[in-house]
Amino acid sequence: METRNEFVTIVGKANAGKSSLLNALTGEKIAAVSSKPQTTRTRISGIVTEENTQYVFMDTPGVHRSKNKLGEHMNKTVKDSIADVDLILMVSDVTAKFDENERNIINGFRKNDKVILILNKIDILKDKEKLAPIILEYSRLYDFETIIPISVTQNDGIDIVWDEVKKHSSEGPHYFSDSSFTDQPEQVIASEMIREKILELMSDEVPHGIAVMIEQMEERTNRNGEDILDISATIYCERDSHKGMVIGKNGSMLKKIGQLAREELERFFEIKVNLQCWVKVREDWRNKEKLICNFGLSNNSTNM
Repeated sequence: METRNEFVTIVGKANAGKSSLLNALTGEKIAAVSSKPQTTRTRISGIVTEENTQYVFMDTPGVHRSKNKLGEHMNKTVKDSIADVDLILMVSDVTAKFDENERNIINGFRKNDKVILILNKIDILKDKEKLAPIILEYSRLYDFETIIPISVTQNDGIDIVWDEVKKHSSEGPHYFSDSSFTDQPEQVIASEMIREKILELMSDEVPHGIAVMIEQMEERTNRNGEDILDISATIYCERDSHKGMVIGKNGSMLKKIGQLAREELERFFEIKVNLQCWVKVREDWRNKEKLICNFGLSNNSTNM
């Protein structure tokens, strides 16, 4: 039986639901999900192999007006990710106004690019009669393969997206093991899970200046014969004041972050986790190329 493959890039502006769509399509919690913009910072691939066909979905950062070097790297990641793929899924939030960021995304498409427009969050669109004018507005801007209204949170329309995706595979090898569901190292997945909990628990200002690095990740067996996964993580902030906020009074915030992250890690890795977190300051790291690279957020990073 011949093997087939398909590379699909997911693009859109910040907070449109790209990472949630990736997780829904793969059936795995691969990408961090948060209501805050700029949750996704690098390209993250989710892999699904069905019979003889392997689908590789690439989640990308939300396109935005960059205010620092990290933002520039994020926008470049999106631009690079739409080149030479079989299909592009552009995700748009139907409850938000069309803006310059989405116009820039569409202007970046080439005439021969195959693009499906995904109109997400229809479950919270109060006036359903507004959907038809929205579809018409986008149709005037680009010749989309099709336009699919969905709700990722309600799992409404995901099957329709899958049906359309499957039309664009072609003969070719499987570039990943058929059992793989992501190209991300376990350390990267763990760091993103910890950062997701920080995003959930803290204010808008602090999380944007947060990076998480896994310093150690080792499995052992304790005295009772129980398997334990030891994880040591360092949370980097840009300011001393932010460090204090992450730690919290008497360590309360850091304890809460660690508890929620540990529970998520245990569900994902299916093993008891011993998580230790430390907090350090690296001032203005989002404007320092070396630190951006060290944190795995550069276009040239090995974690891409």
